Amino acid sequence: MSAETTQDPKPIRLVFELARADHPRLYDDLIRFHKGTKRVNRLRVLAYDGLLAQSGVIAGMGRGLPHQPSGSGAQEGSGDVTNDIFAPAIDG
Repeated sequence: MSAETTQDPKPIRLVFELARADHPRLYDDLIRFHKGTKRVNRLRVLAYDGLLAQSGVIAGMGRGLPHQPSGSGAQEGSGDVTNDIFAPAIDG
């Protein structure tokens, strides 16, 4: 192994400015916390969750594809009725 791969990676330090006009939802979420550790930790959690969602590890909970009920009418003895019970809720 090379010396570069055995060393611990250096931490990344970020300093940035976020205006509400750029990302209102993100701004409103982060402004709830005073400057400091809590705000930084919240941003860290949001960034990590976004990374997981982007890579497909987690899906937008409750925001997946709309439920498509079984096309054929449910017949007695088939699993269609039971399967539809456990399907995502239909948002009206």
